[in-house]
Amino acid sequence: MDNGSGVGVLDKAALVLAALEAGPATLAGLVAGTGLARPTAHRLAVALEHHRLVARDMQGRFVLGPRLAELSAAAGEDRLLAAAGPVLARLRDITGESAQLWRRQGEHRVCVAAAERPSGLRDTIPVGSQLTMNAGSAAQILLAWEDPERMHRGLQNAAFSATALSGIRRRGWAQSVGEREQGVASVSAPVRSPGGKVIAAVSVSGPLERLSRQPGRMHAPAVLAAADRLSESLRRAASE
Repeated sequence: MDNGSGVGVLDKAALVLAALEAGPATLAGLVAGTGLARPTAHRLAVALEHHRLVARDMQGRFVLGPRLAELSAAAGEDRLLAAAGPVLARLRDITGESAQLWRRQGEHRVCVAAAERPSGLRDTIPVGSQLTMNAGSAAQILLAWEDPERMHRGLQNAAFSATALSGIRRRGWAQSVGEREQGVASVSAPVRSPGGKVIAAVSVSGPLERLSRQPGRMHAPAVLAAADRLSESLRRAASE
């Protein structure tokens, strides 16, 4: 049995998070799961909610918060970025188009790695660019597997619909044609953590005249293969 760290409030907060690992809990459930007094359990859960380590579901129950997923993603980012370089370069060489790796950061998506076309129009997006979650195939991928509440919020100002996201979950990839920027098309697929959560999107993008109005027909197999290679590299790293 863990005797604690000696920092009482942190030990109690850790009890709350551990209790929520099993799933959503009411305040009564938290009290039962932690052994804490009701006022203490409530005060800690609300404080953790302030820091986004705890959240509420649609029934008002306490659940693990989005900040934990962000911290977990950051912990795995070095591994993902190390694998991304050669995978994106290969994807660029196969498709002849710029390739990017995107991660969600709050209400934006950030380009964390890219492989540019060696010549011609530089129509890719620089590493570090922040784009909206409202449009584009990478945004669709990063939203399609979110929990229902977050997905509903994300769809409110989006250029795509819930029906479109349902189709993406079925086929496993997304495409956009002039959705984010006129004359630009893209294809994206999900990168998954060892636990199966979508943590990033791999994309190729380029001008509509090269990618056509059905860019997925041309490039979805290569983009899916690249995303699968990155997911596999994370699984291997986790099992080492």
